Amino acid sequence: MIFVGEGALLRRAVQHTLDSGLAVDLVCGPAAARASLPDVPFLRVEDVNSVAAELADAGTDGLLWSVNNRMIFRAPVLSTGLRILNIHHGPLPAYRGLPEVALVYAMLRGEREFAATLHEVDAGIDTGRTLAAEPYPIGESDPYHVVLRRGLQACHQLFERCLPLVAADPGWTGTPTQPTGVDPGGYFGRKALARLPEHRSHPEFGRATDLGFLAGYLPELAAALA
Repeated sequence: MIFVGEGALLRRAVQHTLDSGLAVDLVCGPAAARASLPDVPFLRVEDVNSVAAELADAGTDGLLWSVNNRMIFRAPVLSTGLRILNIHHGPLPAYRGLPEVALVYAMLRGEREFAATLHEVDAGIDTGRTLAAEPYPIGESDPYHVVLRRGLQACHQLFERCLPLVAADPGWTGTPTQPTGVDPGGYFGRKALARLPEHRSHPEFGRATDLGFLAGYLPELAAALA
């Protein structure tokens, strides 16, 4: 298996894969991702599409996991024949895009449930076939930083649940999931991030933007709210 991403979620996914007795062929990510990883083959990349040939050569089972990965897969990688599976923090199709931004809007909209979603990667952004989901609650008084931490745990739980299913059957087609979200669908990218200050008058704005100790880990979001 190949992994692309960074941060604690990537590290935990790689370690869990190794602990499960499965092979990790290669991990790709920015330089900072290497520091916390176990002793596995690592390729430093800023654009995953620039190393498509290396990915195709490294894979032994045809599987690539995208975990906490902000790089967008384009034609060079999509044409390698690798099956790319992404763990997305957000229910699909209602909350595509940047998870940390989508979560703010979900809380402003009064959502009482959010989810981590496993989906196939296609040429769109978070538009591939959904395979599984891990819903979790949003309490009516929960601040953003509490909800986000809960969601990150849901992402890892989803990975742990689906890893053995995909390992046993690389073509696993998933389990039926019900769409979550009051909105029929939307994309929450940098334009949505820039519009967040327009919602300051919303009665839930303070709670939905209370980054707490996570502010240092979300510099773009923190800057937009400053």
